[in-house]
Amino acid sequence: MARALYIHWPFCLKKCPYCDFNSHVRADVDVARWQAALIADMRREAEIAGGEALESIFFGGGTPSLMPPVLVGALLAEAERLWGFAPEIEITLEANPSSVEVGNFAALAMTGVNRISLGIQSLNDDVLQFLGRLHTSTEALHALDIAQANFSRVSIDLIYARPGQTAENWARELSRALALGTGHISLYQLTIEPSTRFETDVRLGHFAPLGDDPAADLYALTQTMTADAGIPAYEISNYARLGEQSRHNLAYWRYQDYCGIGPGAHGRRHNSATERHKKPENWLKCVETYGDGINVARPLSASEQASEAIMMGLRLVEGIDLEMLGQRFGLAAGAMIDFGRLALLRDLALMWQHGSRIGVTPAGMPLLDALLGEIVHADLVAA
Repeated sequence: MARALYIHWPFCLKKCPYCDFNSHVRADVDVARWQAALIADMRREAEIAGGEALESIFFGGGTPSLMPPVLVGALLAEAERLWGFAPEIEITLEANPSSVEVGNFAALAMTGVNRISLGIQSLNDDVLQFLGRLHTSTEALHALDIAQANFSRVSIDLIYARPGQTAENWARELSRALALGTGHISLYQLTIEPSTRFETDVRLGHFAPLGDDPAADLYALTQTMTADAGIPAYEISNYARLGEQSRHNLAYWRYQDYCGIGPGAHGRRHNSATERHKKPENWLKCVETYGDGINVARPLSASEQASEAIMMGLRLVEGIDLEMLGQRFGLAAGAMIDFGRLALLRDLALMWQHGSRIGVTPAGMPLLDALLGEIVHADLVAA
C-alpha cells in the first residue's frame, strides 16, 4: 500500500532556461476546475492503493507555492479523508522566493504544510540573472526568514558547478548558505538538459559548461564543507542534519510505494509503474472524461523492480541491502550484481561492502551512472 503521495502543480510564472521539469506558463488557471480534477485523480489512486495512513505528501512542480492556500487545504483534507495521516506526517511544498508566494506562507502553514523547499538557487544576483530567476538574493533571504518563522522544517536549493565557477567562489557561497540555519539543503550541479534553452545556448556557443574535473573538485569540496557544518550528505545531492532528511524523497530512494497525481506525475504502487498525461490540458481532459489522468499503468517484472531499487538506492549514502532486495524480489544477489566488478570498485575505493549491504563512497558518487553500468547485470536492466 502507498504511504506517500505526490501532487504535481505544473504552472510557473516563467520557464527557467535550465529546467526540463514538466512546467508550463499559462495566463489563466481555472482553480475550481483544477481542484475538482486533482481530487478525482486522488480518489482513483486511493481506490487502488489505499489502506494505510500517509506518512508524507509532496507538492511539486512547476511552482506549487502559486497554488491558492484554499486549494492546498482542500487537497490535504481530501487526502486525509481517503488515506488518513500518520501522526508525524511530513507535508512538503516547493516554493520560490517571490513576494506573491511568500505572502502565502502563513496561510499555507495553516493548511497543514509543515515543510518548505525553497528554490533560492544562488545567493549572487548575477548568477540568478544567468539562471533566469525572477528574484534577487535579498528577496531570497527575506523569503527564507518568513519561511523559517512559519514552518518547522525548511530546505533550500542551490545550483553550483556553473560556467567558470571556481572553488573559492563556491566555498564563499556555500559557507553563507550553511550559516542560514536550515536543517536541509539540496545542492545540484548544473546540467545541460535536452530541449532546454541552455542546451541551445551551449550549442550556439553562448557559454561552455564547467568541465567534469572541476565539477568533481567542487563536489568533493561540498562533501567536506557540509560534513564540517554538521549537515552531511545522505544522498548524492542532498544534505541534512540528523532527523531532517526528506522523508518523502527517502520513500523514492528506498523504493517504497507512492502515488503520483497531476500532470506528468509518476507513481509506483502494487508492482506497477504509473504515469499521468504530461500536458496540463490533456491531463485535465482525461480526468474529466475517465475519472483519472493516467496515461500509462504498466506491471513491472521482479527484475525491473530490482534494477530500479538498486539504481535508486545507491544514490543514498546508506546504500542497499542485497539480501533484503533478494527476498523482496525473489532474486539471488548474484543475479542482480556483478560481484567481480564490485570487488574491483571496492579496491579502487569507489564502492564499499559490509556483509550484504553495499554502497558508493564519496569518491564514487560523481561517477554513479558509470558505476551502475559496471555492477548491475545487463540482463537485469534489460528485463
